[in-house]
Amino acid sequence: RVVPNAIKTWAIAQQIDVLQPTKLSEEVREQLVQMNADVSLVMAYGHILRDAFIETPRFGTLNLHASLLPNYRGASPIQSAILNGDAQTGISLMRIVRELDAGPVADVEEVSIEKLDTALEIESKLAGACVPLVSRNLKALESGMLDFVEQTHDEATFCRKLTKSDGALDFTVSASVLAARINGLHPWPGCRVLVEGQSVRVALAESAAGAGEPGAIVGQDEGALIVGTGNGLLRLLQLQRPGGKMLPAADFLRGFPVPVGTKLPTMNMPILIKSSN
Repeated sequence: RVVPNAIKTWAIAQQIDVLQPTKLSEEVREQLVQMNADVSLVMAYGHILRDAFIETPRFGTLNLHASLLPNYRGASPIQSAILNGDAQTGISLMRIVRELDAGPVADVEEVSIEKLDTALEIESKLAGACVPLVSRNLKALESGMLDFVEQTHDEATFCRKLTKSDGALDFTVSASVLAARINGLHPWPGCRVLVEGQSVRVALAESAAGAGEPGAIVGQDEGALIVGTGNGLLRLLQLQRPGGKMLPAADFLRGFPVPVGTKLPTMNMPILIKSSN
């Protein structure tokens, strides 16, 4: 059942018009003209805006991009920051240009990435970070005092749109890389492992010291299913069997035992991030 989100609910209560066009037609642009819009803010829109739309508001159209630019231009910046093992990410307030996420940046709001943060937690942190970022910059924009600084383009990195195949895990790489990938790709597309021919989804993981054959189950400890990797041990903390619910590892293993020595097949992990070079 489709229900209004918090923003639409608030706007309706304040008797503010809510437009939800499926396509940005000329008719929609005329509505912005009639509203005498001061500024448009775009976030994770995923479509190229025509110049006419960008220029319609009095102060133009700004983009809120979910990374500290020039890092992670593209479609999956939240996941990419976690996968890369970054300690921080943030929101960048920028001008829209024709090149992908390459516009000049006015300001950023940083957030921390904790050890067990998934993409879901970081998305929530970034949503909250938009509030102070926009609040402190709109008045400066109106007064003409907001400065935009060109990005260092040769330091840019790029991230692509995610697919289900990105959830594959290669147990020959280090446990820290695998944990970051599992956490970064939750809730979508999610990482999966094959256990006795069944596809088991993994939602949360961490790395630990130790050694074991890559892909081999080496035991259980403090509510984790422990797997050997190319460097260190991977602690799987939440798992989901086909047709079941996501459960803490201890609960999962009570109904789906995975004996020590079980081998989890290694699969090729597609590259998600590339540099401008």
